[in-house]
Amino acid sequence: MRHLWLTAWADIIESLRARWFFVYSAIFGGIVVLLFLFGLTESRIMGFTGLSRLLITYIQLTMAILPIFVLITTVRSVAGDREAGVFEYMLSLPIGLSAWFWGKMLGRFTVVFLPVFLAMVVAIVWGVTKGAEVPWTIFGYYTALLMVLAWCFLGIGMLISTLARSADVAQGAAFVIWLTLVLFLDLILLGIMIRESLPADTAVAISLANPLQVFRTAAMMLFDSQLVLIGPTAYVILDHFGTQGYFAWALIYPTLLGTLSATLGYLHFRRSDLP
Repeated sequence: MRHLWLTAWADIIESLRARWFFVYSAIFGGIVVLLFLFGLTESRIMGFTGLSRLLITYIQLTMAILPIFVLITTVRSVAGDREAGVFEYMLSLPIGLSAWFWGKMLGRFTVVFLPVFLAMVVAIVWGVTKGAEVPWTIFGYYTALLMVLAWCFLGIGMLISTLARSADVAQGAAFVIWLTLVLFLDLILLGIMIRESLPADTAVAISLANPLQVFRTAAMMLFDSQLVLIGPTAYVILDHFGTQGYFAWALIYPTLLGTLSATLGYLHFRRSDLP
């Protein structure tokens, strides 16, 4: 455990020195600032005002930015160290492969999650100073969603990183995976699936295998419990899950997917020719 935490701390320090981390933090901090400048805390849309409206907009923007940032920065982790010859140095130290792999993942999770979370905290503090009512339920659930989203794509990124033989290949694969998931957002391809006589339940199940779709639908459900925005598809989702069931599914499924991906990556990493 000591080696695991030391590896995690080393990865955190390394990430804090990297340029991508400052760009990453500036983007999410800038989003909150822009939302304040646009006056979203004082607007009223669909019955939501103040911080509720700001958090709804923030979570939608985060969904588009967080996964690609996590993937692109994470896939260089193992693949980049392999190219740089770090493994040969690592193997000379009394650090186990499991401690190094999972420590690196925990350190990277801390780095990618904290800027997103702190930006929301800044929004809450600002709202309190302005006398706005704090939507603690929305804030708590969105925090949990961001945690599982970051963990899910971090696990996928670690799997890609262990499979790819170079950092360039890893980045290309990460972008292709992200683009494929984006294509299934908002059930875009369900029309084609159903037109080809695919049962509606099967089409929705395929779409909900996409963690981005699961995340976005859960964020939407928090302020639109009947999912009016996605049309008839909502009946399939609500009939099978129910509101509370889907909230639970949106937290459990991405967590399991990220953990499974990371575990597969670790097993391949342990059996592969590291140098």
